[in-house]
Order: sequence, then structure tokens, then C-alpha cells
Amino acid sequence: MKGVDTIAWIRREHFVRGKSIKEIVRELHVSRNTVRKVLRTGATAFSYEREVQPLPRIGPWREALDGLLAGNEGKPARERLTLIRIFEELRSQGYEGSYDALRRYAKGWRRAQATMTAAAYVPLSFAPGEAYQFDWSHEIVLINGTTVSVRVAHVRLCHSRMLFVRAYPRETQEMVFDAHDRAFAFFKGCCTRGIDDNMKTAVDAIFVGKERAYNRRFLQMCSHFLVDPVACTPASGWEKGQVENQVGLVRERFFNAPGRGQYSAPIGGQVSTPIDRIGGSTTEKVRRGIMESAARKPKF
Repeated sequence: MKGVDTIAWIRREHFVRGKSIKEIVRELHVSRNTVRKVLRTGATAFSYEREVQPLPRIGPWREALDGLLAGNEGKPARERLTLIRIFEELRSQGYEGSYDALRRYAKGWRRAQATMTAAAYVPLSFAPGEAYQFDWSHEIVLINGTTVSVRVAHVRLCHSRMLFVRAYPRETQEMVFDAHDRAFAFFKGCCTRGIDDNMKTAVDAIFVGKERAYNRRFLQMCSHFLVDPVACTPASGWEKGQVENQVGLVRERFFNAPGRGQYSAPIGGQVSTPIDRIGGSTTEKVRRGIMESAARKPKF
């Protein structure tokens, strides 16, 4: 297409100086159709946008390449193939195009996938006594001068955001049960739903969606406390974001600070917060705590 300077020159020669199309064609060495288009449309600039991008080499291999790219994106980060490896795989199947063509196609494919699968998040809100969240964290402590790795159980009430923390030497099922029992004793009741991670001590198999095959003994514990277990979607930490944030808060306050994380007694202590230590203003903390306490079921 002709540039804006050429279009401006054609318009001035015709409308200002009164030259004919034939004269403009002779002087500028452009086609009659170009001059007619400029004069008839009245446009000051023309642009060309290709509607369909021809892919002479990749075209016959688009389906195979889409399959390779989709399968590669579904793998963990450490197991993903580079574009060079994908190019070599496609070449072994008969692809004769260049690597640059494949790279450009992969870039456009990823851009299209990003716009199609943009994640949306909905803020979570909980009624008093509705749910609690449970998670484990690994911490390093100093016991009698010896560095030890401990497992810390975190329980958090979703409405009032009261927390309960207790350290254990391992993550066995007995310690999961003990952490729940002590947390419910501290809260003086239990909630109707328990939001847990897909820990092996609780979940035997993960199916589509929220369907899980829970461990028999874990279901017995939930039945005892009348708790409906809910397992999070794998790699979806926002579904139990409160307890995830609690892990970082407890680690910063009790384990990472200078002088913290040093003990002379056996592991088994707990950190339990009264109502005046949870987040929010004092009035809001008291209100949430009273509502949560009234709504929790008695501990059996």
C-alpha cells in the first residue's frame, strides 16, 4: 500500500492544483486504480490486514502440533519439553518446515490459550461455624542444641479466623486425629465442614472434580465430630487461602524471628490464640468470635 505522504501528494495535486488522474499517474508513476481509490474514498491512509495467515509448511501439521503443545502444557514445569525438542519430535514424524515457523506458531498458540483459559476467582465468605481449614507445614527448630525438622498442624476457623497451631515430629494419621481433637477442644466445638488438603492420611484416591475416596479411619474421625470433609482441588491453594496465609504468619512470628524456634522441651507444644489476637478491628474480632462460638457444634 502507498504511504500517507504519497496519498497526501495525490490529493493536493488533484484538489488544489486541479490536475487530472492521467497527469498524476504520469508524474507519480502509480496506477490509475490507486489514484481513483484515493480520490473516491477520501481516505488519508490505507492499511492492509490479512484475514487468513497462510501456513504452507505447518498447515498440514497443525493438528499434531496442537496436540504436542497441549500435552506439553499439561506436564509439570520440570518435565516440559523445549520448543527445540518439540521441533525435533515433529521432524521425526515428517515435518519439513523451519524451526522459526514452529516458534511463531507456538507463540500465537500460547497467546490464544491464555485468552481462552483466563482464570477467574470468586472471594470466599463463610457463615459462623460453617467451616474450618486444616494444613501442615514443615519447620526447622533447635531442640537442646540439635536442629530438628518438625511438622506443624494448622487449624483455622473460616469465619472468626481464630487459629490453632501444634507441632509434631511426623505427619502420621494419629497426629492428624490428635491435632483435630485438641483444636476442637480449644475452640469448644467443631464446624460443619472441614476443608483439607489432599493429604495421604486422609485421601486414598482423587477423582474428577471434588470426588474423593477418603481413608476409612479419617472418615470415622469426621463421623465422630459430625464434620463433612471437603478436599481442595490439586494445585488450588486459594481454596484454603486462610490457612495458607496462617502458615506464613506463624512461621514469621514463631520460627524465623531471631531467638525463636529454640526449645528445651520435647515437641508437642501448641500455639492457641484467644479472640484478641485474630485479624481485624477489636469490635469486629469480638463480634465474629461471639457469633462463631454460638454457631459451633459441641465437641463430642
